[in-house]
Amino acid sequence: MYSVAELIAITAAEEGSCDSKLERQPWSVDSDPGAGYGPGASAQDPVPLAIPRQQPLPAAYTEASEEELRARIMAAKKALGNRVRILGHFYQRDEVIIHADDVGDSFMLAQAARRYPQAEAFVFCGVHFMAETADILSRPEQAVILPNLAAGCSMADMATLAQVEQCFTELSEILEEPPIPVTYMNSAADIKAFCGRNGGIVCTSSNAATVLEWAFARGRRVAFFPDQHLGRNTAHDMGIGEEQMPLWRPGKKLGGNTPEQLQDSRVILWNGFCSVHRRFSVAQIERARREFPGVRVIVHPECPAPVVRAADGAGSTDYIRKQVAASTPGDTIAIGTEINLVNRLQAQYPDRTIFCLDPVVCPCSTMYRIHPAYLAWTLESLLEGRTPNRVTVKESVAAAARVALERMLEARP
Repeated sequence: MYSVAELIAITAAEEGSCDSKLERQPWSVDSDPGAGYGPGASAQDPVPLAIPRQQPLPAAYTEASEEELRARIMAAKKALGNRVRILGHFYQRDEVIIHADDVGDSFMLAQAARRYPQAEAFVFCGVHFMAETADILSRPEQAVILPNLAAGCSMADMATLAQVEQCFTELSEILEEPPIPVTYMNSAADIKAFCGRNGGIVCTSSNAATVLEWAFARGRRVAFFPDQHLGRNTAHDMGIGEEQMPLWRPGKKLGGNTPEQLQDSRVILWNGFCSVHRRFSVAQIERARREFPGVRVIVHPECPAPVVRAADGAGSTDYIRKQVAASTPGDTIAIGTEINLVNRLQAQYPDRTIFCLDPVVCPCSTMYRIHPAYLAWTLESLLEGRTPNRVTVKESVAAAARVALERMLEARP
């Protein structure tokens, strides 16, 4: 069973990966000012002017072998003991996940900060918005660290606070009441804080329907950001028609809509998306069904609506994992989500045929920026009494964001 890094190297010569630069180590990407989000699914996504940059790693880490890095991480982790917890997202590369104390989706890992009050620090092997959420939910004295500050999220960056505030200003001029703001977990802390200040709430891919029901109990309309696809798929399942879900395009007057379209709306969708899940298509599903009769197709709800409707099931990463676990030996399952998770499920269930719908190897650009070298550097820095790459959300923002997160926790089906 090959790791994703090995698959990239193997398929590069055959153009089996989406970006030839995926073979480069992330520190070579970090030193390139024009690299944007880095190679992978988000390589072509527009980048904000103030994207975080990672300081250069010492040669002792960049020149170390995989075996040496693994040994250094294990030694540092043992020395640090319960003082430090390593949190690894489902989409993280295997070479990092093997060291994680907790593995889960973004919200599962953010909640881990509350489960370990004795920990002095959390090393979050994920992306920036996840580390922000962990900082909001943890105690002030606990440090949340992102091993590579360049591990951002293009979807989260597609909705800025200034854009959202402008949207609500324009909507206030044509609507009798403002919509209830709902933001996906995959958003910046200041967007979560906006929701907290304006009667809104946060959702995950697991509880989006429950959260929309919560919002509709408090207002006629919802403004859903930043992921249009999760919003559209969830609202569709609740019986809301496409004509009642206009798309708000930042930078255009009324988001490119007429006043009547917005007045007739139930869910105003933001023009954001996940570059990984946008790659999946109905054609890929049709191909899987031709080549594997009886295949079960499961996709993430961040996929476009036609893909979700053509699949046999759609749900969060945890839903996908549970569906695979509930399958039986000999089953064939095609999955529409990030390749690292799919590859790990293949290894976990070798008596089943499990494959990614997208035949091209194309990992999450920013998740891929976390490498064992950064993890080793982070842990050894902590051993030396330094706290590198601490992610801190100022309290004025954190307090309002916490309100929106607590509302989400209180919302029950």
